[in-house]
Amino acid sequence: MKPFAPILAGLVLALALPVAQAAAPATPDLKEWKIPWDNSRPRDPWVGPQDNTVWFVGQAGDYVATLNPETGDLKRYRLDPGTGPHNVIADERGAFYAGNQAEHIGLIDPESGDIRKFRLEGDGPRDVHTMGFDANGDIFFTEQGGNRIGWLDVDQYDFRMFDVETEWARPYGLVVSSESRPWVALFGTNKLATVDAKGKLHEVTLPRDGARPRRLDMTDDGMVWYVDYAEGFLGRLDTGTGDILEWPVPGGADARPYAMALDDQDRPWFVETGASPNRLIGFDPQTETFSTPATIPSGGGTVRHMVFDPDVRALWFGTDTNTLVRATLR
Repeated sequence: MKPFAPILAGLVLALALPVAQAAAPATPDLKEWKIPWDNSRPRDPWVGPQDNTVWFVGQAGDYVATLNPETGDLKRYRLDPGTGPHNVIADERGAFYAGNQAEHIGLIDPESGDIRKFRLEGDGPRDVHTMGFDANGDIFFTEQGGNRIGWLDVDQYDFRMFDVETEWARPYGLVVSSESRPWVALFGTNKLATVDAKGKLHEVTLPRDGARPRRLDMTDDGMVWYVDYAEGFLGRLDTGTGDILEWPVPGGADARPYAMALDDQDRPWFVETGASPNRLIGFDPQTETFSTPATIPSGGGTVRHMVFDPDVRALWFGTDTNTLVRATLR
């Protein structure tokens, strides 16, 4: 991780209203797969690394599963009752899941189904929430109730924990930069957080007191995009200069933007969960225009996390209406 950039000084806020819609991203094509395990809250899909494999977890069903979008085939790996998985990320070693209620990170062998558990350390809540790989294949993660950001050396089974100074900051969404530096949305306050190369945690205060960032993503050139769930804004932090730009989302103050991801053109996409049905919306930073909302056929309920698959140019997300959704960009 590179030394911490001086982003705490001179934060600049600009509010921008979107202009004409003509140059906005095109509305994507949505396809839903109904998950047969009822009321299990499928969420947090992860694409690959195997061909035609989309991993996801059943938060309320205590499972990790795969979907083959070509055939529709599903495979379920059952977890201990009360695991409460929140998140899954996968590589050639297998699928790592966040055992939120059972205070561990688990690694599933896709062939045998065997699980290796990494028990979390420290006092207080150890509710691992969202994870991301660094450049070496180790894992940064958030603990919402524990108020910490963590790092796991997978090979050495070694944890390093970073306490958030703001009380009840609720570390939530996480993204890891190409330089192996975590950026975190502090959902309990109006702040983002990061950990520098020396292991020091820094908080970045957003301009509005009522902001509650929930999910975020990051471009290779250091732009952190986030959604403000509480007041209905899309925001961008320039980590080099500290400048912040914000745009009110089309659904207004009650839009409840939640899941978000960047596509291969560095355009943010997010889901407004305050609307019923939920609405998927894209934004073009060059023209500052939002796309025409795409409604989720099943309604969505709440869409909590989203990833982009560059190979097929599609967004993937799960819904509280018990579906997985692929949104193919045009």
